[in-house]
Amino acid sequence: MVWRFRFVSPICLLLGITVIFCFVSSCSSPEQLVDEADEEAYKIIETKWQDSFGQMANYKIRDTVPSEEEIAEAIPSSGIISLEQAVAIATQFNRDYQSRRESLYLSALDLSLTRHDYAKQWFGTFDAEYLNSGGSENNTLSSEVGVDQAFITAGGIIANAGLSIDWTRFLSGDPYSTLGSVLNANVTAPLLGRGGGKTAWENLTQAERNVLYEIRSFNRYRKEFVVSIISEYYRVLEQMKNLEVNRASYERQIDTTKQLKMQVEVGQLAPSEVFEAEQELLRAENSVVSAEQSYAQTLDSFKITLSLPTDANIKLDPNELVALGNVGVELPEYTVEDSVKMALERRLDLANTRDRLDDSGRKLVLAAEGLGVQLNLIGSASVDSTEKTDFTRLRFHEGTYSLGFEADLPFDQKSERNAYREALISLQQRQRGYEEEVERAKLDVRQEYRRLVETTESYRIQKMGVELARKRVEEQRLLLEAGRGIIRLLVDSENALVRAENDLTGALVDHVTAKMSFFRDTGILAVKPDGMWEQRTQ
Repeated sequence: MVWRFRFVSPICLLLGITVIFCFVSSCSSPEQLVDEADEEAYKIIETKWQDSFGQMANYKIRDTVPSEEEIAEAIPSSGIISLEQAVAIATQFNRDYQSRRESLYLSALDLSLTRHDYAKQWFGTFDAEYLNSGGSENNTLSSEVGVDQAFITAGGIIANAGLSIDWTRFLSGDPYSTLGSVLNANVTAPLLGRGGGKTAWENLTQAERNVLYEIRSFNRYRKEFVVSIISEYYRVLEQMKNLEVNRASYERQIDTTKQLKMQVEVGQLAPSEVFEAEQELLRAENSVVSAEQSYAQTLDSFKITLSLPTDANIKLDPNELVALGNVGVELPEYTVEDSVKMALERRLDLANTRDRLDDSGRKLVLAAEGLGVQLNLIGSASVDSTEKTDFTRLRFHEGTYSLGFEADLPFDQKSERNAYREALISLQQRQRGYEEEVERAKLDVRQEYRRLVETTESYRIQKMGVELARKRVEEQRLLLEAGRGIIRLLVDSENALVRAENDLTGALVDHVTAKMSFFRDTGILAVKPDGMWEQRTQ
């Protein structure tokens, strides 16, 4: 007996450990599991992504924080970043953009788990035990493997089927083994009320729709993101242009002051008349310093938007502003009524709100079915395999079968009553929210259209103002050279020119921002894979 304890028990233990380690060694690595999760999540996203949402691009997440070397490689060697490059860098590195991509990914990952509840699920167990009772020894090895499958239909019929194979061996003086299989199945079908799998079907339906909503929201965000990047890019160029204008004015005033001092030296002017010009020169110098600080601050803020270090030595391409000026400004070819109609048809955020209203309607129907008598038809079956370890042959004629009814009488319906009332209120809230969002969408379009008209007129007026200011400065300079000028008038005309040139740049940037916002809010702005935009009318 002692010999059996020392020999058989270690064999049992060794066999058990060997089996466990075989399974452990066959398990997937964390990297492989991540790859599997990515493949399933992206497949869900790509399946639900519709052409009307925009081109399928820039939606995949990254698992590592961008390194300094990777960011440095994205910056052109010249240090001058074009508009297209800025959008591409922002799309690649912007922190908020990465978070939105992750939200989209996580919604798909949640759906994969919900779907998993209704997919084939394999299971397996292994147990090893040694028992010594009153000198009698038993060593037991047992394992069970099998598969479960749940089925659910839109009508609420829910079924579950499972097949398991069980193996047991007793290691004693007279070894004995068993090997058998069992097939189990259960079905529940609602006859009255919302029983069966109607609630489970609704949960699955909602999970599927939530991913669709997240895809729409992500594409809406992409449009808003691109518009914000382009607008901020031009705002930096506006500050750069303002600095250039102030410096040019300062240099002109230096020349004017030198000219006045020469006139004082030859006796054409009294020294006191130069004081006003010198004071204005100091003011112009201070304006240059302020403009430099504003430009540096705006540029550093834009670097953060691009997720670049604030000490990165970059500069935005001034030719982008020149090209924008060459294009000029113009009103869209759409009327306000046409624009509003397009927005109501194309806006992805409105589509989400409409569908969420439908969700509330479904939930109200489900809550109404929860009132009153709940009656389900239920059935089950359990079939074993034949004896003597022939696990492949199931004895259906000797199986256990059942069929019956399951009823829940409405004696206490407070929770169901409250759920129904809450569903009614939720539907009304969704309806009001949708109506308000529709009106706000209309307001957005009308407001952006009015802003387009305003910036178009403003640019025309400011352009005329710059021409007049230049003529005024030139006239005062000629008068001063002829000895008939007034220093205050020259100073005033110079300041007016600076304001006019800065206002012209601001009107140009305001117009392009209004135009981009108008295209975004009408739903005709489409983001291309490189992050840039195009106008779609179809």
